Amino acid sequence: MAKVLVIADIKQGVLKGSTTELLSKAKALGAETAVVAIGSNIESLIPDLVNAGSDTQYMADDPGLELFSAGPYASCVVDAAKQFGADMIWFGFSESGKAVAPRVAARLDAACATDIIDVTLQADRIEVKRPAITNKVVQRVKVNAGQLVAVVRAGAFEATDGISGTENVVRLAPPAPDLKALIKQILSEAGGEIDLSDADVVISVGRGVRDQAGVDLVKQLADDLKAGLGASRAMVDGGFMPHHKQVGQTGKIVAPTLYMAIGISGAIQHLAGMKGSKVILAVNKDPEAPIFNVADYGIVGDLFEVVPILREEIKKIRR
Repeated sequence: MAKVLVIADIKQGVLKGSTTELLSKAKALGAETAVVAIGSNIESLIPDLVNAGSDTQYMADDPGLELFSAGPYASCVVDAAKQFGADMIWFGFSESGKAVAPRVAARLDAACATDIIDVTLQADRIEVKRPAITNKVVQRVKVNAGQLVAVVRAGAFEATDGISGTENVVRLAPPAPDLKALIKQILSEAGGEIDLSDADVVISVGRGVRDQAGVDLVKQLADDLKAGLGASRAMVDGGFMPHHKQVGQTGKIVAPTLYMAIGISGAIQHLAGMKGSKVILAVNKDPEAPIFNVADYGIVGDLFEVVPILREEIKKIRR
C-alpha cells in the first residue's frame, strides 16, 4: 500500500480546505494517509486533521515555527516523511509550498513535480499529469525515483463527503534554526482583504473597467458577495491593482466555486490561472471575446450597466 504524506495548509491558526482535498485524493488511491502540521500553538487542530482524513498526525508545534521559514519547515517535513516511510509528499498550491517542496525533494533525493492536476498508481509506478505550455498540453510524467514530492494545483482534487481518519498523534522534535537566514517579521500586503487562494467567490477586473472608478464599481459587487477581488495582468501593469491580486500564469492560480471575469477578454495567460473554477461567469461587450469560450455563463454588454444590475438582483435575493 502506498503512503501519502500531506502537508497541512494552516493560515492564521485555521486549517484550510485544500488539506481535505489532498487527503481525499490519497484515500481514493487506496493509500495510507498522514499529515504534518507545522506552526506554533496548533495542538487544537488535531481533531480537524483527523476529520480531514489523516490516519497519522505529525505535529511540529514550537514557538520557533510561528513565522514561516523554508529551511526549518523543510526539516519538519523531511523528519515526518522518514518516520512515516512516505512514498509521496504532497503540498497544496501556495507560496510556502512552492518554496519548501524543492528543498524537501533535494534532501530526500526524490523526484519533484509542480503544478500537478492528477496522480495515478499502477503497481509500484507513480504517474502524474501536469499542464504545460500555458495549458495548451497536458504532460503525463512517469516517476522513476522511489519518492515523489509534488505541489498540487489549486482545485485539482475534490474533497470527499464523509471522509474520516484515525487519531494517531506523533510529535516531532523542534528543528534546528536556520543559521543562514533569520525571519524576523512577515508583512502581508493584503491587509484584511480576502485571500484569493481561499475565496469561494472571486471577481476579477480587466482592461474593460478602464480606470480606478471602474475598479471601485466592481469592488462594490465583490463586497456584496464577500468575494475576493482579482485582476488581469493589464490592470496590474497599469498600476490599478497590486501584483498579489493578479490571476494568471504569472500570478495566482485560483479555483473558486464561482469566478466572475468582468471586462476581461480572456488571454491564454489569464485563463491558465482560473480555468479550474467550478462555475465561470463572464461580462464583456465583445461577443467574440475568448473568455466566452470557457465561461459557463456569459453576459454580452457594457459592464458599467451590467454590474449595477447584478448588484440590484443580489440585493433582491438577500432581502
